[in-house]
Amino acid sequence: MPESKKTVRVTQIGSPIRRRRDQRATLVGLGLNKMHKTRELEDTPSVRGMINKVHHLVRVEDAD
Repeated sequence: MPESKKTVRVTQIGSPIRRRRDQRATLVGLGLNKMHKTRELEDTPSVRGMINKVHHLVRVEDAD
């Protein structure tokens, strides 16, 4: 029986306008470039690090 990979649902809730360039690049790296866009990403340490960097611009939920 294969293990299912944990995923998280990330939604952009804040605008990247007037934010640092690296925060904008992090949002693009997460696949978010417009307000209220949602992506379902694999829950890995690198993705968690990116989410922590822009935690004030995104909402994170567990994708069941």
